Amino acid sequence: MYEFIPDNPYILLTPGPLSTSKGVRNALLRDWCTWDADYNEDIVQNIRRRLVALATAKTEDYTVVLMQGSGSFSVEAALGSIIPPEGKVLMLTNGAYGKRAVKMAKVLKINHTEYELLETEAPDPEKVTAMLKEDPGITHVVMVHCETTTGMLNPLEEIARAVKAQGKIFIADAMSSFGGIPMDIAEMDIDYLVSSSNKCIQGVPGFAFVIAKRNELKKCEGIARSLCLDLYDQWKEMDKTGKWRYTSPTHIVRAFYQALDELEAEGGIRARHARYQENQKLLSEGMTELGFEALLPAELQSPIITSFLYPEADFNFGTFYKKMKERGFVLYPGKISQVDTFRIGNIGEVYPDDIRRLIKVIREIRPVSSHT
Repeated sequence: MYEFIPDNPYILLTPGPLSTSKGVRNALLRDWCTWDADYNEDIVQNIRRRLVALATAKTEDYTVVLMQGSGSFSVEAALGSIIPPEGKVLMLTNGAYGKRAVKMAKVLKINHTEYELLETEAPDPEKVTAMLKEDPGITHVVMVHCETTTGMLNPLEEIARAVKAQGKIFIADAMSSFGGIPMDIAEMDIDYLVSSSNKCIQGVPGFAFVIAKRNELKKCEGIARSLCLDLYDQWKEMDKTGKWRYTSPTHIVRAFYQALDELEAEGGIRARHARYQENQKLLSEGMTELGFEALLPAELQSPIITSFLYPEADFNFGTFYKKMKERGFVLYPGKISQVDTFRIGNIGEVYPDDIRRLIKVIREIRPVSSHT
């Protein structure tokens, strides 16, 4: 029989799923009827209004569609529902999640081209402009804002400006940044933004969402290449009744409502961003003192997750990971092809004192190598 554990035995220093509050976890403990107004109006529609307000002050110009599944499900829903058969998309890729979007385009048979960079390089807005001018057939552009492959924070505002100057539709994958980094998508003229319940808003996994310009989403009727991942049809049903077309992840949705309450109580996105920045600053400074080198220069580093190089050739991450988990911290393996790295997340229910304890523990167990 499953043994109930009232408190988490460790902190998840990952980019999501991440450590959540007791309030969020407790919100999972009751059931909801998907036909009732106390769920559809009081929770679902409330969440939708609040998400748009987090994204922009010009709330009348945008709407949001909640979609079952992980963040990748909503990225695929966006690609498959927004780009028409005659369209062509430019994919900006400098990590695994940009590459995943390319794979989705291939599976969906969407005409696309790629601006491919190294995992340690940021996209150049001038290069994007040149590519759009060279290929007038491109209708849409997709970029990941925070590439958690490395922790890279791509230049969202600059790329959006370049894309819109050429009259193209811009889809921003802000999976790991929305809710944790201040932004106004109307000011940046972003057409679509995709994010997830289990990232900076600090809910649990189970659904994601697409914040969209109303006037653009209205053009998407009949485009979808999937029944379940039809963004337009989900929007029309949700706008009309608050209901999801198919089974709603009720417990996850209610926990997300609680997470939004807690975001507001913390002081909103700017306050949460300040906490994440402080976490990352303490982490970077502490790891440097312990002899670890960050993969990215400070100007490219996000406050979301930080990649560190192996400190020596025989460093054994598996051993290091096990010892850290035994002491209450779960880290993340590296995911880039060029060098050996591991990652430490700075988001979730994680505070500066947690990072100070983390550094203390790492100081106690270092060095860790294949000879230990």
